[in-house]
This record gives sequence, C-alpha cells and structure tokens, in this order.
Amino acid sequence: MKHVSKPLPPYMKTENGELWLTEDDRENLKISYRIKDIIFSEQSPFQHVMILDSYDFGRMLVLDGVVQTTSIDGHIYNEMISHVPLQFHPAPKKVLIIGGGDCGAAREVAKYEQVEEIHLVEIDEMVVTSCKNYLPDVSGNLSDPRVRYVYTDGVAFVKEHVNTYDVIIIDSSDPVGPAKELFSYDFYASVRRALKEDGLMVCQSQSPIFHMDVLKQTYANIRQLFPYASIYTATVPTYPGGLWSFTIGANIPLSLPETTSLPSDTKYINEAVLKQCFQLPQFMRKELV
Repeated sequence: MKHVSKPLPPYMKTENGELWLTEDDRENLKISYRIKDIIFSEQSPFQHVMILDSYDFGRMLVLDGVVQTTSIDGHIYNEMISHVPLQFHPAPKKVLIIGGGDCGAAREVAKYEQVEEIHLVEIDEMVVTSCKNYLPDVSGNLSDPRVRYVYTDGVAFVKEHVNTYDVIIIDSSDPVGPAKELFSYDFYASVRRALKEDGLMVCQSQSPIFHMDVLKQTYANIRQLFPYASIYTATVPTYPGGLWSFTIGANIPLSLPETTSLPSDTKYINEAVLKQCFQLPQFMRKELV
C-alpha cells in the first residue's frame, strides 16, 4: 500500500498496516472503507477534497470525510437524477445542473443530442478538476463543448435567471456546509422562477430510511411551489440506508411519452425501471400523504 505523504485527516487512520476511511453519519452510524491508495488530497477554499481508491467501491470522491460517489455505483445515482426528468420534458434544450462537480450528471445529460446547452454550476472548482483527472469512471473526463462550467454559488446564480431553463437538476451533497441552502424553500422558489413555463426540476432528497425529515420537508416545499410534484427512488449501495429518494417539481403534468428515448448505453435505468421507480414502499406512502 502506498499513499501521499501528508498527515491523515481525522476520518482516516491506519489499522494493522491498512488504511481506512470512516464516514460518520449523524453521529449515529459509522461506515468504514478499506482504502488502497490516496490518489488526491487537498484543502479547497470550501472543503477537504479527496479521491481515494478503495477495495470494494473502486475510486471515490470524498468531501470533508463523506463519500459522494464511487466508481462502482455512481452511475446509478447519476442516471436516475438525469434521465428521469429528461424523459418527462417534451423537448429539453437548455439544462442547468447545480452542484454535480463530479461531472456524472452532466455526462448523462450530454447523451441527449437535442440538448443544446448544459450549464454546470459548482461552487468548488477543485471538485471538478480532481474528478475529471482522477475519477474517470464517473466523470468520463467530460469535454463536451455544450457544457459550460460556472464556478460560483448555485443559490446566487439561480436568482439571476428567470424563465431560462427547460430542466434544472439539483445535484447537491448532504444539507450541511455549502449545500445547506440548496434544500431551502427560498432556493426552490428561485429555481421555479428560473424555469420556463413548461420546465421541471429534480433534486436528491436524501434517505427515506434515515433522513425522512429532510425528504418530507423537501417534498412539502416543492409541492407548495409547483403544480405537479412526485417522488421516486433508486438503490445506491454507497449511501446510508441504500434506498435513496429524488423529488421532481414540474410546471407540466408528469406523464411519460408512449415511447421513451433513453440512451442505449445506460447501466442501471431502462424503461421498466423508469416506470417502476415512482412506486413507493408503503412506509413512504404513509409518511408523505
């Protein structure tokens, strides 16, 4: 085992000659990953950014000790947050991604030829550059000319745009630190103003198992702001609880076209998954009525 010769952050330690990352979720759950190598480790102006090579999950993006995405299952999250809203919109041409510095969501959106512009607004440029350089299984080293990178605060950016985007994807990290405002009512209100009349948005809304309070508040905010709202789920092994939720808010009815237009190279989503993912387990239905 080799790794960069810098002091280890507090969430990493060596045990019996092996390197481990321990993620602390809400101070109630600790998840440990055995690490082969530290590929990249730097402090940005906003957070500590690491690319680690793990035994079970391959390379992973870690921000302030929290795993964001991995080579083995990052495609599940990125496909579900991208393809689902794009299947509902009749003609998406201009797409905004807020967060998503691993470039995975932008990579999926770029698979649609009819999309003319993709604006990726990420507050931390180091996340984008490190993922493009060291996490190719997720980023694909994205170099599509339709992608415009904007390194600024997503909350401020969206306030400056009205009636601009067909689809807005909010690919935020957990609601702590720089991402906390991305879960607020005022932010979602700005998102709705930034959408065109037939536009729609989607956000990740956390674990129904461990973060039902966040999911309920997110759904309540979006349902209050948009005439149509719905929740869907996917299984992402990396994330605490495994079951993960996404919430859509739309200015148009959420009805799928008779023929979907999913790309042919997806690894997780297909037409059956697209139709099934809105079927919620009973405990979620009871909590969200």
